[in-house]
Amino acid sequence: MSESQKYRGFDFIGDVHGCAKTLEALLEKLDYRKINGVYTHKHRQAIYVGDIVDRGPRIREALHIVRDMVEHGGARIVMGNHEYNALGYCTRARPGSAHTYLREHTPRHERLIRETLDQFANYGHEWNEFLEWFMTLPLLIDDQSFRVVHACWDHELISQFLEHHPDGLITEDFLHASTVRDSFAGHVMDRLLRGTDMKLPDGMSIRSSDGFVRTAFRTKFWKAEPETYGDVVFQPDALPDEVAERRLSERERRMLLFYGLEEPPLFVGHYWLQGAPRPIRPNIACLDYSAVKYGKLVAYRLEAGDRKLTADNFVWVDVMREAGGAAGR
Repeated sequence: MSESQKYRGFDFIGDVHGCAKTLEALLEKLDYRKINGVYTHKHRQAIYVGDIVDRGPRIREALHIVRDMVEHGGARIVMGNHEYNALGYCTRARPGSAHTYLREHTPRHERLIRETLDQFANYGHEWNEFLEWFMTLPLLIDDQSFRVVHACWDHELISQFLEHHPDGLITEDFLHASTVRDSFAGHVMDRLLRGTDMKLPDGMSIRSSDGFVRTAFRTKFWKAEPETYGDVVFQPDALPDEVAERRLSERERRMLLFYGLEEPPLFVGHYWLQGAPRPIRPNIACLDYSAVKYGKLVAYRLEAGDRKLTADNFVWVDVMREAGGAAGR
């Protein structure tokens, strides 16, 4: 019996980012109950799309909840870009490298991981164990009835990756190789964990809502027959009107990926959506609704054998600022 055949259904859960109290509220809303300290469901399995760490107020607690569920078989998880970033930030480069760590300790990188490191300041041994656990997280789940990846499903890259890593796991050598941006390992980690992007025209840059200056914008990997930049943009920060109306060249169209309607349901996180949760397409759902920014922590309930996603199957907990963190984050 396969992993999926054990369960009547699955609950895909979006980016937690240290919102442990919200996660507990969501699991309880989904009818998971603590048994010997571990959240469990009699007939269902939770599947996390990654990004448990960083930004939130209870990162350590969130990691314990998720890892306990995974280790007891009540959940599965794929690696998010924040788990990957943590591995790089905390892993020393090999002798002869121009860097001390795989992910440079720049002010921006330090800012992204600071909450995590601060909350583990008195639990160094635990943090090292979690870093070891991150190396056991697959980059993707390709099931007969659904697929999961943190940011983007790229058929060609995934096929090549699985030829050498059939379990979906990276190795220490792969982690080190991924720091070379134009390497195969670098392409895999960037595409699957961060998504696709397109350069802004004419050397233009835009400032995102978090203050970061960007020279490229994230793109959809499912849009059929797009005509303009606005047809493919997929990020919280809108493009300037003159850029959104710019027509795509044939070369730019060829660069875009396409996840077809005939493919199995795909679940991703990563993209900081807002508003009422709903499918992106009948077979694609993004589950990141900005929980750590007082949005929603979102799950999708998939019944065994379902192929078409509907808005009715989303379940969420609103994160209220006035909750003071207890019920909200």
